[in-house]
This record gives sequence, structure tokens and C-alpha cells, in this order.
Amino acid sequence: MASIFTKILNGEIPGEKVYEDEDFFAILDIKPVNKGHTLVIPKDEYKDITEMPEDLVGKYLQVAKKIGEGLIKSLNCEGFNIIMNNKAAAGQIIFHSHIHVIPRYKDDKFKHWPGKEYEKGEIGKYVEKIKKGVL
Repeated sequence: MASIFTKILNGEIPGEKVYEDEDFFAILDIKPVNKGHTLVIPKDEYKDITEMPEDLVGKYLQVAKKIGEGLIKSLNCEGFNIIMNNKAAAGQIIFHSHIHVIPRYKDDKFKHWPGKEYEKGEIGKYVEKIKKGVL
């Protein structure tokens, strides 16, 4: 079954497209953090970034950068966030990969996640675990 994003791409349901190239398109989020909040979406359905071919991953971020720069120019925002949820535990609710590009303003009241602290001696254990997972 096609995702909601594929249905938008195919014109089956409405979506406010702001960008398109051969691999990606971008639409406005219908429940924005700030007005202009844009979703960058691959045309092919990949559940999340872990399923995407390596050659598209770099281009994905280039498109997100292009959208962010466009938000600064067109909306006079003071910055932007690039956020991506991968898998349900990370908050992903639509399982067709997408990057959120959110225009930011100094006093917009959008808060970042709270920081946690490592216990004494714990950080080295995480370094080793992550290194093994990456290799």
C-alpha cells in the first residue's frame, strides 16, 4: 500500500509542494512547528534512512540544506533545524523516510530535548559499544 507521501507525489491527495527533483520532493508540513516547516521526501519509498541506498543519503541532506537556505531567504527566519525520526522508538509515525526542515526564530518557544548525563566512567563504555556497532 502506498504511503501518504507517495499519494501526495502521485496527485491522489493534496500536498503543497515547494521543491522537486529526480529523486526527492518537498512539501509543507500540515501541522508545522513554525509556518514554513517543510518535509523533504524521497520519491521511492524507503521506510527510514537505514533502508536508503548510500548514494542517495548525501543528496538527501543536500536537498534539506537547500530547503533550509530557502527558508532563511524567503521567510527571514534566523536559522533552521534539520530533524529526522528513524523507527517508531524515535518518534517516526509515517514509515516513508522524511526529513523535517523547520524555520527557527529567536523567541519561537520550540524547545530542544533535555540533556542527560553519563555516570562516572560510563562514557567510555558507550564509546566502545558504538565503535563496534559502526565497524
